[in-house]
Amino acid sequence: MSSLSTHVLNTVSGRPASAVQIRLFAGNTLLFTGETNADGRCPEIRELELKAGQYRLEFEIGAYFQQQGMNLPEPLFLDVVPIVFGLGEAMHAHVPLLAAPYSYSTYRGS
Repeated sequence: MSSLSTHVLNTVSGRPASAVQIRLFAGNTLLFTGETNADGRCPEIRELELKAGQYRLEFEIGAYFQQQGMNLPEPLFLDVVPIVFGLGEAMHAHVPLLAAPYSYSTYRGS
């Protein structure tokens, strides 16, 4: 089995993004819902035992920035950020999200 972790950083403030809603899917099947803690992490997601395959993490980043009091136009430029990635057998993947209201970046972390 494989495992997953994630970390969300607010690149506007340079701080962890807390209370970001996260969903994990395998195909159209919802496997997990949760939110980031004060450190921008979601430790509960690491407890999942995942098979090799393709997955999609969705981050409710638009709602997060609205909750931060940012004056953003409607419709939001970035609302839900999806990251589609693959997991091999018996591996750990760390999928961080670095986000701002108009941009985001990710990479395979350690």
